[in-house]
Amino acid sequence: MTVDPAIVLAAGPWTHRMVAANGGRFHLALAGPDDGDAPLVVLLHAFPQFWWAWRAQLPALATAGYRVAAMDLRGYAGSDKPPSGHDTPSMVADVRGVIRSLGASDAVVIGHGLGGQVAWSMPAIAPEVTRAIAVLGAPHPVPLHTPSVRVTPAGTLATLAKFQVPWFPERSFTRSDGVARLLRAWGAPGWEPESVELYTQAMQLPFVAHSAMEQLRWSLRSTPRVDGQQYRAQVTTGIGVPVLSVRGSADPVFSSSSYRRDGDYTHARYSRVTIDGAGHWLPEEAPEEVSELLIGWLDELE
Repeated sequence: MTVDPAIVLAAGPWTHRMVAANGGRFHLALAGPDDGDAPLVVLLHAFPQFWWAWRAQLPALATAGYRVAAMDLRGYAGSDKPPSGHDTPSMVADVRGVIRSLGASDAVVIGHGLGGQVAWSMPAIAPEVTRAIAVLGAPHPVPLHTPSVRVTPAGTLATLAKFQVPWFPERSFTRSDGVARLLRAWGAPGWEPESVELYTQAMQLPFVAHSAMEQLRWSLRSTPRVDGQQYRAQVTTGIGVPVLSVRGSADPVFSSSSYRRDGDYTHARYSRVTIDGAGHWLPEEAPEEVSELLIGWLDELE
């Protein structure tokens, strides 16, 4: 099955650019002023998506005066797909490098799902480039990486457990309807067939499905290992930058109780918002609400 790599370069009110960072090359969709004076906002997508998930927020934030970069995480879409480095700290280093490659001293990092775990980790691992963070559909990583703490619903754990076996999860995402089933199971009704097909094709690009699964596998398998313990110790450090957390009231991936300890790790302004009726895929299920929330919060950082 051959998929044209150009499918991830959809045209729109943005430009596409490859930048070098952390020993790799990363694809960005860029919008907004490029004069160096506008604040930089970096958008990080969820599994199993890519930058396209932020197509509504890119022009909205740019119109509000922000320089916006929607990034394909390592292993996804147009970015490099290395055989290793599927851990969260490596992805944090990628984002740090991208910010520097764009010529910015710092950025506001906004992440959704998997990208939200990277965003949560930025203030601890890359504080020098992290001005503030916003997380969508993503509780703080410490409870998630603590075996004695249960914050993940049983259904989500069951899905993640299925992804731990080799080969079969990748096959379901590349040769079957695994992407479509996950998008619909974790979201509210109303997915556009075109978007489902685009995410399915992007997952069929060489090495993408394996990279994505390895990142999810690391999040579970690393918990008892030394690398997981070191990561948990790093992100236990209190967050000293403003934090916005957004969840959908109909999100089956994480319940409201999954977020109950997030405030324990924030030492600056912490805001939490719930969008009624939205599932896990907030940037696409509630594009206008998400854009308005982010712009209002970003403007308050000025």
